[in-house]
Amino acid sequence: MKWVFFSYSLPTKPSKSRVYIWRQLKKLGAVKFQSFWILPASSERTNELRKLMEEIERFKGESIMIHGKTVDKAQAEQINRAFMDSRNEEYHELIKKCEDFFHEIQGEIERENFIFAEVEENEEELTKLKLWLKKIEKRDFLGAPLKKTANEKMRSCERVFEDFAQRVYDRQDDVS
Repeated sequence: MKWVFFSYSLPTKPSKSRVYIWRQLKKLGAVKFQSFWILPASSERTNELRKLMEEIERFKGESIMIHGKTVDKAQAEQINRAFMDSRNEEYHELIKKCEDFFHEIQGEIERENFIFAEVEENEEELTKLKLWLKKIEKRDFLGAPLKKTANEKMRSCERVFEDFAQRVYDRQDDVS
């Protein structure tokens, strides 16, 4: 596999620029491996990194981007493992948030809080979870093991939400 190796340096002050660049690299799905940020090579990612290089220059920093391959299989395996670990960490966090979503809905049911405002609030939360999953999947270049579990949890969230919305509708219909 071809990779993009990216490294940069920025002045220590202000830290805001350093945090900004770090966030952009994380959003792209880059992983830090030794002294480089690494991404699978693609024209889209190269273009995104070029934009980041311009930002770094604007922040009075320096950067370098190198396209290439690892020298041996062990290095490739280490990089692949770093990507898998990074994505699994993200999927794991999403799965925990899905569990929180289940508990929230269950609490509403136990309290018999069958009002439209709760449907709306939980629908917004479900939408956030779905968008988050899409972002993680976009960064999941190698198909991390927890992807399947995260997708199953998301489908469960959708079913639980639909069931709750139906209960609210039924209660409102009974009141009318």
